[in-house]
Parts: sequence; structure tokens; C-alpha cells
Amino acid sequence: MTYQERLSPWCVVQLLPKMQRIVVCRCRKRNDAIDHVQALNRLNAEAIYEIVFDPGD
Repeated sequence: MTYQERLSPWCVVQLLPKMQRIVVCRCRKRNDAIDHVQALNRLNAEAIYEIVFDPGD
């Protein structure tokens, strides 16, 4: 895990079929991640987004 990724532990993840996922963005604060998910839901209501805390190694 890079230093930049350790600075941003909150991940917005898009859930895909067959248990796959894509990390859409990383945020430093949970509130920023929540705002990002709300904006993504307005743009694409059919996709499923989750917020995940990734503490790293």
C-alpha cells in the first residue's frame, strides 16, 4: 500500500456481478466518501456503491 493510499483510508467501492468490485475513489474523511456516493447515485442510480474502511497493512 502506497503512502498516498494510507492517507485516504475510506474507499468508495462499486459492486459488480460475480462478487467483483471496483474501487472508485479513496477519501480521507468518511463524510467526503458519503458525499461522493450520493453524487454517484444521482448520476447512475442502477449501480450499487458501498463505503469501506481500508486500514492497510
